[in-house]
Amino acid sequence: MASSASKIERLRRVTSRQNALVKTIRRAFAKSEATDEGLIAVEGAKNIEEAIRSGLAIRAVLVSESGASRAERLLPQLGAKVEIVQVDDEIFRSAVDTATPQGIAALVESPKFTFDDCLRGDAPLVVVTAGIQDPGNLGTLFRSAEAFGASGVLLGEQTVSRFNSKVVRGSAGSIFRLPCVTTKLAEAMKKLRERGVRLVGTSSHKGKALDKVDLNSSVAVVIGNEGAGLPREVLAQLDEVITIPHSSKVESLNAGVAASVILYEAARQRKFA
Repeated sequence: MASSASKIERLRRVTSRQNALVKTIRRAFAKSEATDEGLIAVEGAKNIEEAIRSGLAIRAVLVSESGASRAERLLPQLGAKVEIVQVDDEIFRSAVDTATPQGIAALVESPKFTFDDCLRGDAPLVVVTAGIQDPGNLGTLFRSAEAFGASGVLLGEQTVSRFNSKVVRGSAGSIFRLPCVTTKLAEAMKKLRERGVRLVGTSSHKGKALDKVDLNSSVAVVIGNEGAGLPREVLAQLDEVITIPHSSKVESLNAGVAASVILYEAARQRKFA
């Protein structure tokens, strides 16, 4: 096993905000999308470890002075060719978008999936988003989707990027593993119909109670915007509208919770297969 001294030697000290890696990570966090090279920025040791566990390649690591101990524990999991740069805490904070950063960030190869990947299995359970804008909701959706056996997630227009740092943290690594593609909602719904996938969506006003809806067959669950819900044109194309019974004192459930409840019911019907 490498000594502590040899591990520390891998950290290349940089003092400029204009360092190429610092600038690339700063742009990636600001963009919340993959770079032209197909890389995403990930902050926090646990998130980086989840990326590694998910089989994604780590291209480079940025470490703050106060985060050196976290980096040392992570080094054995990094390939010998991974660039590791250390900067002072101020420069690190200028590069990431986290209010209380953990002191370690990385450039990670983004996961690559196709539409077909999202429909794997004999009876795919797909989640389709129609304008989810809160990153916490989308992170929760990803985490629940993986936990309850969804085959994939299709992100429609006006949905926050799955590579937003808050989405990444909230998903607890699920965004690295669960098949997902960004698509035009109308095109996605057309393709799903062509493949025999039923379209169901949520409404807080009217529809069939969740426990009365058959979720055993191939089905796509469409989740709408936090405030506006599903657009009329989307509701008109659904095979079934779902309501989640709840206390009349609560106006509605947020998108992440609603998706989680529906996915749990789908898993229950499928016996968590």
